[in-house]
Amino acid sequence: MGLMCRQLGLSVGQAVTCSRLGTPSRQGLFQDGDIIIGGLFTLHYQNPAAYHNFTQKPEYKPCTGLDYVSLQYVYSMVFALEEINLSKTLLPGVKLGYHIFDSCGQPLWAPQTILSLAGGDSATCNFTEDSTQNGEEIKGVTGHHPVPLIIGGASSVTAEIQSRVLGPLSISYISTCSCLSDRIQHPVFFRTIPSDFYQARAFAQLVIHYKWIWVGAVVADNNYGLSAIKIFLEATQEAGVCVSFTEKVNSENIVSDAKRAALTIQASTARVIVVFAWYTDVRELFLQLAKLKVTDRQFIASEAWSTSGDLLQDLVTRKVARGVIGVAIRNSTIPGFETFLRSLNPVHRPFDGFLREFWETEFKCSPGAAAIALLPSQPSNVSASVSVQGASLSPCSGTETLEGLKNLLTDVSQLSVSYNVYLAVYAAAQALHSLLSCPNRESNSTCSSPNSIKQKELLQHLNKVNFTTPRGENFYFQGADIPAKYDLVNWQTTPEGTQKLVLIGRVDGFDIHLNESAIQWSSGTNQAPTSVCTESCSPGTRKTIRKGEPVCCFNCIPCAEGQFSNETGSFQCEHCPSEFWSNTNRTACVPRQLDFLSFNDTLGITLTTAAVFGATVTTVVFLVFLCYYQTPMVRANNSELSFLLLVSLKLCFLCSLVFIGRPSVWSCRFQQAAFGISFVLCVSCLQIKTMVVLAAFRSARPGAEALMKWFGPSQQRGSVCFLTCVQIIICTVWLSLSAPEPKRDLGFQGSKVTLQCAMASVVGFSLVLGYIGLLACTCLLLAFLARKLPDNFNEAKLITFSMLIFCSVWVAFVPAYISSPGKYSVAVEIFAILASSYGLLLCIFAPKCFIILLRPEKNTKKHVMARSA
Repeated sequence: MGLMCRQLGLSVGQAVTCSRLGTPSRQGLFQDGDIIIGGLFTLHYQNPAAYHNFTQKPEYKPCTGLDYVSLQYVYSMVFALEEINLSKTLLPGVKLGYHIFDSCGQPLWAPQTILSLAGGDSATCNFTEDSTQNGEEIKGVTGHHPVPLIIGGASSVTAEIQSRVLGPLSISYISTCSCLSDRIQHPVFFRTIPSDFYQARAFAQLVIHYKWIWVGAVVADNNYGLSAIKIFLEATQEAGVCVSFTEKVNSENIVSDAKRAALTIQASTARVIVVFAWYTDVRELFLQLAKLKVTDRQFIASEAWSTSGDLLQDLVTRKVARGVIGVAIRNSTIPGFETFLRSLNPVHRPFDGFLREFWETEFKCSPGAAAIALLPSQPSNVSASVSVQGASLSPCSGTETLEGLKNLLTDVSQLSVSYNVYLAVYAAAQALHSLLSCPNRESNSTCSSPNSIKQKELLQHLNKVNFTTPRGENFYFQGADIPAKYDLVNWQTTPEGTQKLVLIGRVDGFDIHLNESAIQWSSGTNQAPTSVCTESCSPGTRKTIRKGEPVCCFNCIPCAEGQFSNETGSFQCEHCPSEFWSNTNRTACVPRQLDFLSFNDTLGITLTTAAVFGATVTTVVFLVFLCYYQTPMVRANNSELSFLLLVSLKLCFLCSLVFIGRPSVWSCRFQQAAFGISFVLCVSCLQIKTMVVLAAFRSARPGAEALMKWFGPSQQRGSVCFLTCVQIIICTVWLSLSAPEPKRDLGFQGSKVTLQCAMASVVGFSLVLGYIGLLACTCLLLAFLARKLPDNFNEAKLITFSMLIFCSVWVAFVPAYISSPGKYSVAVEIFAILASSYGLLLCIFAPKCFIILLRPEKNTKKHVMARSA
């Protein structure tokens, strides 16, 4: 390719603008020396637009938009090299030079520059004559050996291309991608900035510490952003952190990407946004958010923009970026650097194109003519170049100075990256010093010289670098990396409305130390924001994941009865122990309330009233029968059995009261015995009365007179006693062997534990109930046979109806008793007792009392003995 060079001259440093046909423009800063150190920086952030018509090679114009921060990085390298050249202990007798280039923020443009540095073709422009200044001889640069080492690249992408494709030995000051720590893939790469692995882990610790489980992410669309967010996700996965969105931004399409990311942030419910991107990309993102008036997000900044003075001083993005918390490269000081910066002047460095551009931008004048006028003679093309470059600006007066000027170049309050450049230069110098230190150089043919430095040998010495920094810290490499140390910074608003950086903590490896009281959040208060998809489920509820959504988005479902959760955000509810039940809020288990059929319950009061009323009515009937004892209606069909039946019915009513109240050992035994014996006595009386009716009518037949002698009063009393004694024996044996005992019923799930009489032996209860049923069925059968006997008042009909009711009640009782829980099973048994008792009382004695009290004319022997029609 042809080469066109515009030589601007040479002093302590020289700047050359060289254009290769069909290749991007390159602007550089040069200083000759025994050993040349390469430098690669991103000094311009506005990329040139190139028109491609595919009919001829594209013409590339120079980049624009000088980045003052990156310019400070350049001068930190220059300062370090000049400081080393003045040292009497480090590389004595060896002068270090530099060839520094601008990669223009384009990773794909960097290889050409790197190739020039690595291949020895970084300065091929020649002077046609020598020139002098201040008594020094100035010679043109006619070429040089390959640089043994490069300080750069200016980004992780550039460093990866540089290391993978071209492979020069390099020390980066800002490439943080964790991928670059792989010594197999990048064996000749070093850096003076920690790996993003530790930064991403620090982000994860912050997010987990403040329980931000719903966060958004904006990352650079390259290895820097993608690897960082991958590490962040891996570190937060076990803590249940979800990423609402991940927006990628590319510097080449930053406006459209920033708009898309801003709209996503506006639409998302995530209040905390993690940003891994270059500060120029973040600037555009904040501009778009300012247009959308999104000012309530808490941003977590990566080291690439956490200390950006450009963003801190931007009036437009100030509201958007309020309260930013960032991981920053550990800040430090460089002794004498501020004095060096403020002494910079194009009058003393007339061929420093970067300084000249800065001067024109800052002072709005052209320093070119005044600077070149100091030279005794210059080629015609030089003066022409200067006049063209400064045609639109008036010449500078020469009194302009950086003393007292406040801008990003002279601001030394945040020298973190500049200090990294400074350390990189010193690490290179220490390795060169170790390599060139040869005690017997003249006799030892294996000693290296400045003109014969081999990359492999320098690599070995660079791996062993170990020196003390100006901060008094021990500097050394761990593979490609240095020990991870970060500052945690916070963007805080001052009373004047400006923003400042405040140190709030530090990161040492995997350990994070935070002063939470010093933080000012995006809300302007000391209260940390919350960022959740769904508020944590309160105690008493559990999480249920929403279908198709991340685990951080869920619904809160109350715990079921008998379950509880006493923690916030519980995934499941725990079952209470058997004797406990969950409280109203389902937050704890409380002892179950002891429950039994009490006299104070509504149900207990109702049953008690019914039992007392039945016993009272039975007593009234007994008194009526006693008052009308001599009447035919009472005397008919054995009045003695009628009185015994009324007594047994009264006992049946009263025995139901034994089932009500707190169960005890004696009440459990007595209630079943009283129930069984009372009903057997009652049914026995009815059975004997029915048998007497049948015998009376059978004895009226010829030859059956002797039948009645078996059913005399004594026989009737004896039969009732016998039938009752059978039940007494059954109850005695049952209660002796396996009596019911009070027991807590835990089977019924509820807030109450039922205290009831547990049937230890179902067989005993079945025998008692079965015997009553046998007598009732027998009585029903006999009464049914005697229902049509020709009496005007046939008591067998009344017994038939009463026994039908009795049997129906007790047949229905069995399934109802088995299926009723807790105290309701006791209520079912009491109801059966009362229903059957009322059935017997009403069916048998109500008609008789009606005649006795209301139809006394029918209470005659003639009427009672008369045959019915």
